[in-house]
Amino acid sequence: MHIQEELSERHVLSLTVANEAGILARIAGLFTARGYNIDSLTVADITTDHAISRITIVTGGPPKVIDQIIAQLERLVPVHKVTDLTEAGPFVERELALVKVAGTGEERIEALRLADVFRAKVVDTTIESFIFEITGTTDKIDNFVALMRQIGLVEVGRTGVVGLTRGKELA
Repeated sequence: MHIQEELSERHVLSLTVANEAGILARIAGLFTARGYNIDSLTVADITTDHAISRITIVTGGPPKVIDQIIAQLERLVPVHKVTDLTEAGPFVERELALVKVAGTGEERIEALRLADVFRAKVVDTTIESFIFEITGTTDKIDNFVALMRQIGLVEVGRTGVVGLTRGKELA
């Protein structure tokens, strides 16, 4: 008997939710209870009266699992809207990272050269280290971090993915 494996797809989900206590825990609990993974999670207040927040979740799975995740998120009471940005059409996604690199001499010069190539900005420096700020896609940041690991990576802090659909329409 041959068991067919379904391909896992990466999806960026954008949720608008009532800004109330416990909503993030309920959403995370939904993922945990069903064994779904959250690759990235960001939350921001998006209205002037602080009533609505946007939660951006990056997750993965076969199409059936993604459909199930969306359906279950839509059933949560404080969730106003769920948009699968991956399926909604063109969208922009970005992530921010702070990357600390230690090194002297040639390593220091190479770190600065690579930062220039990746358009990373030096936000702090000492005689023996840099902290770079880099924004871009997850792949761009992953590649920058991998190269810095070879030079003298000390630590990384990442914000997680934020995404919006392109054009004038609200997603």
